[in-house]
Amino acid sequence: MSIVFARSPRSSVGVEWELQVVDPATGRLAPLGPDVLGELHAAETSGAERVHKEMHRCMIELVSARRTRVPDALGDLAASLELVTPAFAAHGAALTGAGTHPFENPAEHEVTCTPRYVELVERTRWWGRQMLIFGTHVHVGVDDVDRAVPILTHMATYIGHLQAVAASSPTWAGQETGYADNRAMMFQQLPTAGLPEPLSTWQDFEDCARDLRQAGAIREVNELRWDVRPAPAFGTVEVRACDASSNLAEVGAVAALVHCLVEEAARILDAGRALRRMPRWLLAANKWYSARYGLDAALVEEAGADPVPLRESLPGLLARLAPIAEDLGCEAELAWAGTVLEVGNGSERQLAVARSAEARGADPGLAVVHHLLAETTAAVPLAPERA
Repeated sequence: MSIVFARSPRSSVGVEWELQVVDPATGRLAPLGPDVLGELHAAETSGAERVHKEMHRCMIELVSARRTRVPDALGDLAASLELVTPAFAAHGAALTGAGTHPFENPAEHEVTCTPRYVELVERTRWWGRQMLIFGTHVHVGVDDVDRAVPILTHMATYIGHLQAVAASSPTWAGQETGYADNRAMMFQQLPTAGLPEPLSTWQDFEDCARDLRQAGAIREVNELRWDVRPAPAFGTVEVRACDASSNLAEVGAVAALVHCLVEEAARILDAGRALRRMPRWLLAANKWYSARYGLDAALVEEAGADPVPLRESLPGLLARLAPIAEDLGCEAELAWAGTVLEVGNGSERQLAVARSAEARGADPGLAVVHHLLAETTAAVPLAPERA
């Protein structure tokens, strides 16, 4: 099976941000996505083409153009958010982000009626109906098809770091799960989701896709829903491991971290050196520990080594990437990944808001939604006491 990898400028970047449509009065999800987007498209609203329907009617996706700098991609997302916010407000709804909703039951929410989504749920049944989850996806251009799989394999060793920084899904259907990133645990239940297969070459990827297609596991290559995957149509490596953030600053942190790591990998290959790779069992361990403990996880950095607390290793990683961030024009955005260590990731802040609300006899779920909405408006993380 031959798969064409499109031409793409090296280290170009694009970002996709999945958002929740909520009723601010009740905090509940509102199934308005297709209706409001339909109105925008019917009116031929400029910019509406960068706002997409998603799997559930209560969610949408903002998509940047292909850019050379993360700040420019964030500018696209900000413009799209500014475009659609009043359109949803006219229907009594607002937009925010998190890996999961703090109290909604996924089974109660309607899937968007497209063949792709209807077939997914029909095939995967109960698990498919649980996929009320929201992510941030980052595409980075790779200018040589022979580099795509080695860079994918390299990026898989950082899934734990990325999950922990972005974690914002501590609850499921109103229950505290004990996981910082419960979205990661849910999403991997779908066939061909979760960690990528241990590949070495583009031929390996083509063989994998061919075999899975012949086995009936997939019909199209984009049904490989790995945490990190090639996106042949765009000529990119796409990182899909991260929860959606509530605010553009944290979206930018995730995008900058991915952008810099992919460019670092390209420079390692330029120098004729081998990229990082780890056994799948250690990738799985890191993925689980970061999903469970978030920023308090200890991750294995290489085979045979003891795990290192993420709060100790992340500052060193960011310092190593700082010169690359300067070259790519995303220094400020990368710095936000370090700020998360100070203000807490989304899961930590949500839990703090919920506990504060409970202590004063308020509805914790509604308090969390209001805090998320405030962060979306502010475009930065907010301390729980400011919610």
